[in-house]
Amino acid sequence: MRRSVALRLSAVAGVAGVAGAIAFGLPQHDASAAVSPATGFASANGGTTGGAGGATVRATTGTEIHAALCGRAATDTPITIEVQGTINHGNTAKVSGGSCNTAAGLIELKGIKNVTIVGVGGGAVFDQLGIHIRDSSNIIIQNVTVRNVKKSGSPTSNGGDAIGMESTVRNVWVDHVTLEASGGESEGFDGLFDMKDDVEYVTLSYSVLRNSGRGGLVGSSETDTGNSFITYHHNKYENIDSRTPLLRGGVAHIYNNHYVRLNESGINSRAGAKAKVDNNYFEDSKDVLGTFYTDQAGFWQVSGNVFDNVTWSAKGTDNNPAGPNPVSNTSVTVPYAFSPDNAACVPAVVAQTAGAGTGLRVSDGSCKATSTPTVNPTTPTANPTTPTASPTAAPTTAPSRPAGTNLSIGAGTDGSSKASGTSYGNVKDGNLSTFWSPNGATGDISIKWSAATTVSRIDIREASGSSVGSYQVLNGTTGAVLKSGTGAGAISFPATALTKITFKITSSSGTPKIAEFETYAS
Repeated sequence: MRRSVALRLSAVAGVAGVAGAIAFGLPQHDASAAVSPATGFASANGGTTGGAGGATVRATTGTEIHAALCGRAATDTPITIEVQGTINHGNTAKVSGGSCNTAAGLIELKGIKNVTIVGVGGGAVFDQLGIHIRDSSNIIIQNVTVRNVKKSGSPTSNGGDAIGMESTVRNVWVDHVTLEASGGESEGFDGLFDMKDDVEYVTLSYSVLRNSGRGGLVGSSETDTGNSFITYHHNKYENIDSRTPLLRGGVAHIYNNHYVRLNESGINSRAGAKAKVDNNYFEDSKDVLGTFYTDQAGFWQVSGNVFDNVTWSAKGTDNNPAGPNPVSNTSVTVPYAFSPDNAACVPAVVAQTAGAGTGLRVSDGSCKATSTPTVNPTTPTANPTTPTASPTAAPTTAPSRPAGTNLSIGAGTDGSSKASGTSYGNVKDGNLSTFWSPNGATGDISIKWSAATTVSRIDIREASGSSVGSYQVLNGTTGAVLKSGTGAGAISFPATALTKITFKITSSSGTPKIAEFETYAS
């Protein structure tokens, strides 16, 4: 079976114009494939195993992902697709076949079963390109970043949802992913993690959702209440206006999540939904739990949560906040065992484990992060297909990127004279295809804040063809040198409180192109 699948994939790749770009063989050591059982509700209803037991392929474009799906013997033939590099509109085309139903401009998992999509090493990036799951089951998505997906403006993808599920979807596990936007609906973005029209048995775990107007919904309207059995655990929601999540009907289990800066509302249980809310840490937020913007009540069972600097609005016809002293008004039973961390340690545990590129670390249930155990993959019976063309090169990034919140998002920028067609703001827009260049071989670019901000790591992400030589990292206000060296990538230095940090390029072998200047507290 593996040999026949390999031959079919090779043929489809050739037809699709990506000849030889997909290769069978053992997963790379750093591929970070899903090796532990699914958790939460994704472990029920027969469990979620994705492509376990099937072939493993490597893809570096969206077209190659589609070709891998279309090259299977049937719609339910198991497959694990290891994704490397950046997937975007320019490399994601429709591919046709009897075992797929794809479209250009988004990753389409439609009418299929038994698929794992996993980022290699530090994780793959889906740039302005969403993942759409429809009429499918037994799907795993792991170790990827999906960012800046738009429903309006240009380019658009997946209705503006980073990951969206609809129309009879069962058993999906989304784990160790980073989902982010750069604003709300007025800027063209929608939800980060949405489910509607009959979706059940889903788990979102160890993930980061940030900088969006909408975290995600379960049910598209007050009448779409047939979605249920969703688990959210060990995720970080940061700088989200609302929907963390919005629940319309059904049952959700929400535990050990860290919520920071929920600006308007948080867990919105309405239209008969029941939420089991255990051992979460809510911080610097407003109306983190209740029924909001409707008179159709939802319900909650609460235990062990921490409310740190949370404000609550007054009750009204269309608003029923659970606080300031939340108490349970329903009872929820889950069909699986779980060992929650104490809420007090949730911020620390989630910081070590959540998001793409964190090595699939998980909590041991006692406030400690541990590595996911390695499982030896099955050796394919067919030799790897030799590519006839070189795969698309992965973007130039540091081998080990910092974890945590990118403090550059929402900050200001300035710098020395810039090359024509480039912009200072390009270094904090989350888009590797835009960049700043100095007007010459040297120059400096800065990130600045209105108040003192502690920074100990930066990540200078270069665009293709960049050539940074030597550099200095400066306190942009005092001029003090925090670090000097050569090249770009992740750079560490003693933690420093400052209002402006500068990356000064003192030599290069050509024209430097800085795509992202990311800053981190640790």
